[in-house]
Amino acid sequence: MPTSRIPPPAKAGRNSVRIIGGAWRGRRVEFPDLPALRPTPDRVRETLFNWLQGHIAGARCLDLFAGSGVLGLEALSRGAAEVVFVETSTAAAHTLRAQLQRLGGEGRAMVQSLGAARYLRTPAAPFDVAFLDPPYGGELLAESLAQLAAGQWLKEGGLAYLENERSAGVPALPAGWELLKSKTAGEVAYHLVKSAA
Repeated sequence: MPTSRIPPPAKAGRNSVRIIGGAWRGRRVEFPDLPALRPTPDRVRETLFNWLQGHIAGARCLDLFAGSGVLGLEALSRGAAEVVFVETSTAAAHTLRAQLQRLGGEGRAMVQSLGAARYLRTPAAPFDVAFLDPPYGGELLAESLAQLAAGQWLKEGGLAYLENERSAGVPALPAGWELLKSKTAGEVAYHLVKSAA
């Protein structure tokens, strides 16, 4: 009699991550299968939002390379007043809008479907917190940091989260900016910096 074959595990979680804190804790966020899209891991997000404790509730936040949008969604879940998501991929921006609608967060969020450099050339409305997690490799992080500072996109003493590949080390900061925290997890390096006061 033939034995029944056990099916391979479902891949339902491959293109989804869960929100780890706040009002939407445990809710899953889906995202399209795009090569450069790699959401910030749970462990790193947990550390990041511990660092940001006391700074997120009521804050205006910028998720500059939104991708899955999990950093901005995590901020909304934890009480951010507003999050602007900037995402160049039409598919990722569309999925993000759908996630916001499903979670009931569209009233506190805006999705800008354009590249980070183009967005940073528009008139600035300063943010309390910015998340910068660009695709690894290249100069996107350094360029975006310079534009962020030059355009005064962060309020005086505002906070920015920076993520890059571990081998790249701590990125060069604009004049007057201060490195507050820096850690690594596997191949990921992540940093919390404060803008010039």
